[in-house]
Amino acid sequence: MSLLDNLGELQTLPNGLVTYRSGAGVALICLENLPANGYSHDMMLDLDQAILRARFDDAVQVLVLIGAGEKFFCAGADIGVLQSITPTFKYQFCLHANETLLRLEHTPKLVIAGLGGHCVGGGLEIALACDLRIARAGSGKCGLPEVKLGVLPGTGGTQRLSRIVGASRAIELMASGRTFGFEEALELGLVDELSAADSDEAFVESLLEYAQTFTSPNCAPLAVGMIKRAVKSGMEVPLESGLALERELQQRLFASEDAQEGMRSFSEKRKPEFQGR
Repeated sequence: MSLLDNLGELQTLPNGLVTYRSGAGVALICLENLPANGYSHDMMLDLDQAILRARFDDAVQVLVLIGAGEKFFCAGADIGVLQSITPTFKYQFCLHANETLLRLEHTPKLVIAGLGGHCVGGGLEIALACDLRIARAGSGKCGLPEVKLGVLPGTGGTQRLSRIVGASRAIELMASGRTFGFEEALELGLVDELSAADSDEAFVESLLEYAQTFTSPNCAPLAVGMIKRAVKSGMEVPLESGLALERELQQRLFASEDAQEGMRSFSEKRKPEFQGR
């Protein structure tokens, strides 16, 4: 039986543009708007709801975000939709998209983006809000080409890209608007790992297998979540404030059953059995 078969029933979010399955400690969230999985306000509403569902589900320890089909993870905002709405609505659309991706970043659970196809524009901006990015080798290109439309990356790209690759490189990538393969993305640090999976199904299976290395009983998911929170929030404040945050999160972990199990198993020279509590 495949790992995908171990997940629960496929659920479609209200606007029909995001699906959700969970089981074995993992929530699989899929952007569903073929052929390019372009996003609209309706898709962001669905994605927002999926993130909240995973956040409040104690059984979910890791989120995996993918795009439907083999050609695109996400091609970004649906240009046809953008052409049909008012400037005021566009502003509110960008604001909600920012809030949705911040919610993804602030959720104290690991988020893995599986890039099994082109990941450009707003699609890359969604991926940048995830904690880890795994791409299927040779499956597509990525980049932020919004300048070619006369606009800038407006869903966090200018901020998150510069934090990963540095200001000068980020400006060059966005000002040129060029797209590039996942191999170069790996060199730039935009992608954390390349998968050699030869099909979309095999790629999703590999993502689920990887995600489960961060779930109990193999790993302490509370500690993983607190590491994420310490890094994501700590890097935005002065060092002294970041250290204070680190201490507070550490104190919360010291009080957990997993910390007690980890220290006890170390003393007893055995493999720990974490429970996520």
